[in-house]
Amino acid sequence: MDKDLKPKEEKKELAEFYTLIAGIFPNTKYFESRFDQMQIQIDELRRNQEILRDDLKNLKSDMDYRFELIDKRFEQMDKRIDELKEDTNKRFEQVDKRFEQVLASIERLSDKLDKRDDEHRNFTLKMFSISIMVSILGVLGAFLKVLGVF
Repeated sequence: MDKDLKPKEEKKELAEFYTLIAGIFPNTKYFESRFDQMQIQIDELRRNQEILRDDLKNLKSDMDYRFELIDKRFEQMDKRIDELKEDTNKRFEQVDKRFEQVLASIERLSDKLDKRDDEHRNFTLKMFSISIMVSILGVLGAFLKVLGVF
């Protein structure tokens, strides 16, 4: 009987040992459920990554479109600036021509004034010469009168 008790005790101890190990270490169902959850999370992450990639592609295409619009606006502004420069250059050319005309007009007026001054100077010299001669004649007449010639 001792022999029969031993295997029963051993079986009992072995069962207790398995129960103890089963309590300490989780069984395969636990691991399977955890792996299933991890697989679900991984699948969800992949879907989110695909959605994010699609969103990034859409964002890239939208940004490309916006940059094209901005490039067009800059081209328009460049054209406007070039036109403004051309207009400004034309206006400055017109102003330069006008200044040349004004300078030519001033030169003509200066020439006219110089000619008139010369004529007035000649006239003034003639009148001064006449007045000096009349004065000399008057002094000569007074001198002759004092001498008793007249």
